[in-house]
Formats: sequence, structure tokens, C-alpha cells
Amino acid sequence: MRILVTGVTGQVGGALVPRLQGLGTVIPANKTILDLTKLNAVAETLDQLAPDLIINPAAYTAVDKAEDELELAMRINGEAPGVLARWATRRGVPLIHFSTDYVFDGRGERPWSEDDNTGPLSVYGSSKFAGENEVRSSSCCFLIVRTCWVYAARGKNFLRTVARLAQERKELRIVADQFGAPTSAGLIAEALGKMLANGLERFREQRDQVNGIVHLAASGETSWYGFACSIVEGLKRRGVRLAVEEVIPIRSNEYPTRAKRPHNSRLDLTRLHAVFAINPPYWQAALATELDELAFEMVPSRKD
Repeated sequence: MRILVTGVTGQVGGALVPRLQGLGTVIPANKTILDLTKLNAVAETLDQLAPDLIINPAAYTAVDKAEDELELAMRINGEAPGVLARWATRRGVPLIHFSTDYVFDGRGERPWSEDDNTGPLSVYGSSKFAGENEVRSSSCCFLIVRTCWVYAARGKNFLRTVARLAQERKELRIVADQFGAPTSAGLIAEALGKMLANGLERFREQRDQVNGIVHLAASGETSWYGFACSIVEGLKRRGVRLAVEEVIPIRSNEYPTRAKRPHNSRLDLTRLHAVFAINPPYWQAALATELDELAFEMVPSRKD
């Protein structure tokens, strides 16, 4: 099986490549190989690469910047998935496309199910929802995987930002009224590997059972404040010297951003459990793995 993975310089794409090696030949498609901003060239490139499965975690993820770059965000997040899906339709190739909790409006406290009404609050959320619709409108064998609060020990994300600021500042002020499940890229890659472990025919059957969409996140929930506290405490336990003395909870309106964020990013995992028999670890357990790696990088003596 030839597995094409887009966005391999990103968190999820980077985690997927080593995890999927045992399932076939992985084709890591960085921007040099497959540029999703150049829509007219995508089909020809796919013809040359000839994948048996396409996995698309590539995305425009600069949430605030997207408010001023609507066209670019929509091209990468909205139009490009449609191009991939139409090629997949013609070739009879399955497509796994990643989406986000930002397609919801964040109201209430109940975890969002796959069939709940959407209502994105930002350009980023709207562009990702447009991509979902492009994929759905094709007749390919697609699976849309929605996830939330993605991070990793590497790359640009909340974990690394908090770690850096905790080394520089005595006080961190973190939003405490937005809730979700911090989900590591490694956890996502592990789950996707399990989805594909029994071959494409079994995957197609399970895909039909979930009607082409499933939520994937760590178990449990917390706020960004709770996540930040766990990062700081975890790094200290691992011997990382930090300047921070206090993490202070604040409300969203005390930390205005260009794009509006959903207050409720909880995702219902019932479908993931029932059909794919996947029970993700709690977010604290997944975080511990990433903190081990990050602390190794941050404590010079560990490298000797």
C-alpha cells in the first residue's frame, strides 16, 4: 500500500510518517513535493505519486492571521481538500481528511457529536468547514477526522509556547473559560495507525459505519489554564529550571484575539469507541510523553 501523507513538516503529518511505516510505503509529501496552494498542479502530482491512500493533515493553521488572509486560508483549507477528493474519486482511492473543533460555535457544555449543527466563529473555522463540504460533495471513500487542541514536543504550539514563556516570565496569565482535550500529535498518529491496521477493506467498512466522519481526541477535559498548569508542573518535576512563579486564570475577554475562539471544544468520542474500538488515553498521560521529550531538549545535562 502506498500511503501519501501531506503536511509532513507539521505536527500531525510529522507524527504519522514513522507510525505508518509498517503498513506500507509512506510517501511524505512536503510543500516541495505537493504544494496545496497551486491547485492546478495537484492532480498531475498525484498521478505521478500514485497513492493507494491519501491522508491530509496539511492545513493553514494561523488562526488569527487567517482573519486577514481569507483567500489563502480558503485555498489551502477549503479548496485543496476538494481537489484531493475529486482525484481520489476518479482513482477509487480512500481519503482521510483532518478537520477541527473550530467548525462548531462553542456554545454549551455538552461534547459535540459528529452530527451536531456547525457554526464556525472565525475565518479559520469557516475555511476548515468549507474543506469538509468539499470532501463530502465528492463520491470518494472519505473519512473526515475532527480533532482539537493539537500539540507536540516539536513544532509551534501551546505546549512549546508555555514552556518558553515559563522560562522568561514570573507570571503567566492563561484563559480559563475555554474547555477541550489537549490532544498530542502522537496520540492522533497512534489512533490512525489502529484504524488502518486491518487493511483498507476493513477501513472502508468502518468508514461506512460512521458515515464518513469521526471525532478523535484525548480522553478527559481541561481548560487552557489547566493545560498550562500541568505543563509548568510537569517541566519542574523533570528538572527544567523555570522563571515562572504563578499561573493566573483569566477570562477570554481579558485576552482579546483577532479571531474568536469557541468556549466549548469538547468532542464526543462515542463513535470512535464503538466502531473503531479505540479508547484514547487521558490527556494527562499523553502530555507526560511529550513532556519527557521536551524536557530532554530543555535540560542540557540530559544530552551528555
